[in-house]
Amino acid sequence: MMGNNREFICLSYDLIGNGEGLYASKLHVDPDKKPSPEENHLNGKSFIRFESITFRRPKESAEKKNEMQQKTGLVEAIIVEVKDREKIGGSYLHSAAICCTPDLSKEGSCNVGEVIIHQDPNYPYNPQRIQTFFEGKTEETTMLLQTVEINHTGMYYLYFMFCDPELMGTTISGRTVWRNPDGYLPGKMAPLMTYFGLMSLAYLGLGLVWFLWSVQYWKDIIQLQYHITAVIGLGMCEMALWYFEYANFNATGNRPMGITLWAVTFTAVKKTVSRLLLLVVSMGYGVVRPTLGGVILKVLLLGLTYFVFSEALGLVENLGNIDDLTGKARLFLVLPVSLLDACFIIWIFSALSQTLEKLQIRRSMAKFALYRKFTNSLAISVLLSIAWVGYELYFNAADPLSELWQRAWIIPAFWNLLAFVLLVVICSLWAPSNNPTRYAYSEETGDELEDEGISLTSSSVLLAGESANKQLERKERRASNADLFRLGEEVEEDKRE
Repeated sequence: MMGNNREFICLSYDLIGNGEGLYASKLHVDPDKKPSPEENHLNGKSFIRFESITFRRPKESAEKKNEMQQKTGLVEAIIVEVKDREKIGGSYLHSAAICCTPDLSKEGSCNVGEVIIHQDPNYPYNPQRIQTFFEGKTEETTMLLQTVEINHTGMYYLYFMFCDPELMGTTISGRTVWRNPDGYLPGKMAPLMTYFGLMSLAYLGLGLVWFLWSVQYWKDIIQLQYHITAVIGLGMCEMALWYFEYANFNATGNRPMGITLWAVTFTAVKKTVSRLLLLVVSMGYGVVRPTLGGVILKVLLLGLTYFVFSEALGLVENLGNIDDLTGKARLFLVLPVSLLDACFIIWIFSALSQTLEKLQIRRSMAKFALYRKFTNSLAISVLLSIAWVGYELYFNAADPLSELWQRAWIIPAFWNLLAFVLLVVICSLWAPSNNPTRYAYSEETGDELEDEGISLTSSSVLLAGESANKQLERKERRASNADLFRLGEEVEEDKRE
């Protein structure tokens, strides 16, 4: 997060404080100028500021020091761009050669007790170090207010490090403020504010078109189309709330609890309702069957379970610090949601198979063609989802230090875009019209007569023609038999004469 209040327990010689992508400052930062309450003068500036950072070392360590000494312990705050991480210590950050030894000090390359930093003459301020000393036997020391300007775009990490073994167990508390030129949004999240703004307009446009359709054919609206309207409305609210949440975060540096809570809730509700809509459409609700019958309880139970886990995951991800979730912790939270998504997919395709089979048996070819298009669209979306999950796993595995942070926003953006496209497909397939019977439920015989009217008419004409031919043949046979009978009688009469 751009502004953090955190407390750490140091279990080793280095402790990461934060890490985030930052864009280069557009204006020069005056480190001696204190920020105003509104901080309007910070527009265009990118920096990391340390506010009220306090170090507290163990009591046993403090008692071993001489009270008359001014410097009895050193903690260094080191800011390093990820591409320059090898400039700290040896080849790697956690190598054994992190601290300067007396032998290295004799060579004049470092000072004893300090972290080794290999400075590039062309970039003497990267990595940067800020030193804070303990004095005498004091257990606590406070870091001076510092503002570090960021002049190069990159992924930056902050480490609190020390080389004195007696400082093991030191706790760190305080606040660091990370700011980009255009606001407090982290670099990997900044594009999402624009994205959510555009998605809000997209849902608004879809909602307007759907509203005009509904008004035009309001007498022919079916129950299923009301459910589609609800999903569009939820999507509009969701995108708008996320946009305002990000805009507020960008302006103040703090996530607005109320807006975030509503945004997470609307997201969970919309995802749940969208999946339930896909499921009931796949079951043929309103098309093949008028109600869901006893299966409605199972559908509602699955939907309620999905909402609970989706809401919990959203709250944990968005109401805590951005970098609080480790990979294992997030996997533990994502797993139930992923399993429930898999249950939805299996059930949806199973229901689609049964619905298509029923429509084929009834020879309801118009509805069969409609469901074939829906099935194909859903299958394509599932294949895209599987491919994107594979790409996401590859992206995270290939970029453990977030060096590709400028592209990270695409990962969550894809899922919202895919859901919107699928909703557009459903709207086009089940759009209001003056002929709702082409996908609305009616009695079985009515469906067959309606969908196969031309075929049945042709068959009736054919049957009528065959019946007329048979009757004509019978008449001709009867006439022939009557003529033969009369001829026989005439022959008998001639014999008698």
